[in-house]
Amino acid sequence: MILLRYGNTNTFYIPGRDGGLLVDTDYAGTLGAFYRALKEKALKLNDIACVMATHYHPDHMGLIGALMEQGVKLVLMDTQREHVHFSDGIFARDALQFTPIDEAQASVVSCEESRAYFKRIGISGQIVPTPSHSPDSVSLILDSGECIVGDLEPPEYIEAYENNEKLRGDWERIAAFRPKKICFAHMPAREER
Repeated sequence: MILLRYGNTNTFYIPGRDGGLLVDTDYAGTLGAFYRALKEKALKLNDIACVMATHYHPDHMGLIGALMEQGVKLVLMDTQREHVHFSDGIFARDALQFTPIDEAQASVVSCEESRAYFKRIGISGQIVPTPSHSPDSVSLILDSGECIVGDLEPPEYIEAYENNEKLRGDWERIAAFRPKKICFAHMPAREER
């Protein structure tokens, strides 16, 4: 797994058999910085077969439409379908260079189907729902031990708030996979014991 950092959101590249998976992109308007980050890691756009977002907030999906126009396939979780255009109005308001997502061109996959889908592209792992941050939030758990959780609050926040059962449930779901490394969108990754 390769970390691409070119804005405020960690973007992860996971190599696959015929191209890899890109998890999250930064805000709209960061395409030039994204290309520079690819070059720094000796990657090319055609190394990316597909892209997914941990959720559809603007700082996680801003480049997906532009990447799709260049042949990158969107992996859209079925639980995310109604949220895919959540950020369109924000980008329009901010007058940013933004390409809306054409979800008709996406591969729509359920969490239950995700392991089989990723296996076909040479990636061992699966998606689990982690909706405590937003209803469309998901986490990618790789068999190698890495877990990409997007904006999921760290587990120590569970006791910080009352009635935080959603966050507790998300971390219990993730812990069942015994991850070795938790990769957050806006914080450094941390090793698990």
